[in-house]
Amino acid sequence: MDAIERYRPKLPGPVWDRVGPDCRRAVAAAKPVTPKEARDWLGALAHAAAYADASGRPTKAEHLLTAEAIEWYLATGCLHLEESSRSNRRCRLNKLRRALLGPDLITGNPAAYSGSDASRPYTQPEQAQLYATARAQPTDELRYNCLLLLALGFGCALDSPEIIPLRTHDVREAPNGAVAVAVRGPRARVVLCRTAWAPVLTEATAWASRPGQARYLFRPSSYARGTNTVTNFLARTKKPPGTPPLVIGRARATWLVDAIEARMHLPTLMAAAGLTTLRSIDRVLPHVRNLSPDQAAAALKEF
Repeated sequence: MDAIERYRPKLPGPVWDRVGPDCRRAVAAAKPVTPKEARDWLGALAHAAAYADASGRPTKAEHLLTAEAIEWYLATGCLHLEESSRSNRRCRLNKLRRALLGPDLITGNPAAYSGSDASRPYTQPEQAQLYATARAQPTDELRYNCLLLLALGFGCALDSPEIIPLRTHDVREAPNGAVAVAVRGPRARVVLCRTAWAPVLTEATAWASRPGQARYLFRPSSYARGTNTVTNFLARTKKPPGTPPLVIGRARATWLVDAIEARMHLPTLMAAAGLTTLRSIDRVLPHVRNLSPDQAAAALKEF
């Protein structure tokens, strides 16, 4: 198939020269039905092979496509990807495995990666666990950057692309004690931090504002800013058993659900969260608690 020969993934030339021929052989042997399927399979396999090559592991497709090898790759080589992207990559590799190696044996179910998780808010006990885990980090850098992420996610409804470019002077404290964040980028706005998280944000900002820092709010000692800045940092943090992973999208969803349940004026909610459509609210509505019949009746009567 021409699509297999023409496709070239975004990998360094020497790496693709080493792993490319076997990747093309395996995808051709799997007999994809469409050119898109060929490109999808080849792209997923190429990145798995490149990661195995960098790790000193076998790069032959038949080794990479075992269930165990796929799970190892997803768990160690895809930390920079969102959960939905990992789910997508797993799906492509598993389809390629079945096409190349035949039906699976019943050996158990892999851990689920679901893009819908990013819309599920954290419970109060989970938020307490995350806060305790942040406080217990072994270094100041890990501790205060974790606290910043919690305060900006749970307290201000920011997502990762909005956190990465923030500077220390973007956090402002008013005489009445209110703490605001001036968000940069296409959804520029000023957000007041929730009262419960304002002291955490102020404390972490003071640490980031020390002399000699780069003046970035998150990871102030690092001048490099990239799309994976948050995920790469979180991969280095210590996570006690049983603690949920910190996903900034879920922290933002928690803010949205809390605001809806507090009956915040809808235009105010959308302006604070930087929303221009109701699509994000649609995703979190299944997690909003319903009123009891009596409460609903009272609300309808008052309206």
